[in-house]
Amino acid sequence: MATTQRPAPQRTDKDAMRVIIMGAAGRDFHNFNAVFRDNPAYRVVAFTAAQIPDIAGRRYPPALAGKLYPQGIPIYPEEDLSALIRRLRVDYAYLSYSDLSHLDVMHKASLVLAAGASFGLLGPKHTMLSAAVPVISVCAVRTGCGKSPASRRIARWLRERGYRIAIIRHPMPYGDLERQAAQRFARAEDLDAAQTTVEEREEYEPYIRMGIPVYAGVDYARILAMAQREAQVVLWDGGNNDFPFIRPDMHIVLLDPHRPGHELSYHPGETNLRMADVCVVNKVDSAPKAQVDQVVRNVRAVRPRVSIVLADLLLVVDRPDLIRGKRVVIVEDGPTLTHGGMTFGAGTLAAQRYGALEMVDARPFAVGTIAQVYTEFPHLQGEVPAMGYSPCQIQDLEATLNRVEADAVIDATPVDLSHLVHVNKPMVNVEYEFQERGPRLSQLLERFEEKYLRRDAS
Repeated sequence: MATTQRPAPQRTDKDAMRVIIMGAAGRDFHNFNAVFRDNPAYRVVAFTAAQIPDIAGRRYPPALAGKLYPQGIPIYPEEDLSALIRRLRVDYAYLSYSDLSHLDVMHKASLVLAAGASFGLLGPKHTMLSAAVPVISVCAVRTGCGKSPASRRIARWLRERGYRIAIIRHPMPYGDLERQAAQRFARAEDLDAAQTTVEEREEYEPYIRMGIPVYAGVDYARILAMAQREAQVVLWDGGNNDFPFIRPDMHIVLLDPHRPGHELSYHPGETNLRMADVCVVNKVDSAPKAQVDQVVRNVRAVRPRVSIVLADLLLVVDRPDLIRGKRVVIVEDGPTLTHGGMTFGAGTLAAQRYGALEMVDARPFAVGTIAQVYTEFPHLQGEVPAMGYSPCQIQDLEATLNRVEADAVIDATPVDLSHLVHVNKPMVNVEYEFQERGPRLSQLLERFEEKYLRRDAS
């Protein structure tokens, strides 16, 4: 059974510490389950929500919250945090989501302190679950470093050696939390039955096509118990730049030379870097050498002896003839463009490589929630973020693409959007394929195999 260690109680049950968990429908719920659920030393009086739309205004359900919370726990907008601290007499606010600059973290800490509460972060000792099988984690210093292509490369390596694999994916529970407590996806029909969002499909579909089951949800103790019953090795595919929920035996961390310096200036990405067993500098083929060198120097400054692997993200384009000489509109992974801070991705690289006549700026054609995203994230430069957290967003994405005056749509998301939206233009699918430079990553995986898998098999 998966276990975690909990902070020592600081008060009696009569005057338990009153806590707010600041989250984004993922790490926050896990931290609650691992540390606070059924713990009489604390009372979690609220969650707050950021980054993800349509989470605030709901409740963490009683069935998941445990015996201390028969009414569940309310979820409020993070904008209400200061007032909530005062009104609910909060002692501690714990930041429990990812991909924030260190400056933003301290701004939030200052707001909490000014309202009278203490500010906290929960670390690996108290939140990581222990697995009964070997675990490889793939995480990053920022959203959009290429974790998923790297994870698929490692999954193929393990499967080619005959091991049974289970993928445990960082949470994205944006629907019915009770129904999503512990989910297993092995067929395309499973995605339809669970009414998964675009973001979920982006992460799950590629593994399902490979014949590898994916586990995700809310209660990761239950999820881990399910996964390790059928797998010889678990692969943790991380989200954003968060650190794993499960204690890894090999922690692989990706870095992005298109954003040099971010590996030392974002939370909790720097934590990942400092914990890494292997650092993979990705996208070397498309980044300036000076920026690659800067990232390597930054790694060496804090981790002088860590193993470093250089890797490329190769573009795979199914119909380049629909790009050459044409006006194209580009759809990219939503989180990479929004809170990941990127202004371009695989779609732009494909348009440049295959000679598009024009990359059409979609902003003048955007409607509804897509138009709102452009307002909220002014750094976006005309690529369409594939926001699909709700049916309304999918409808607005479809309407925006149909309004854009272009010859073709470049779909640079990991999911096949043609199954979700009906557009009036031909669609070109663009994917990334991870390829390390040299044998270093394979050698490190062989060491992992020798230490953990062959030993277990004997």
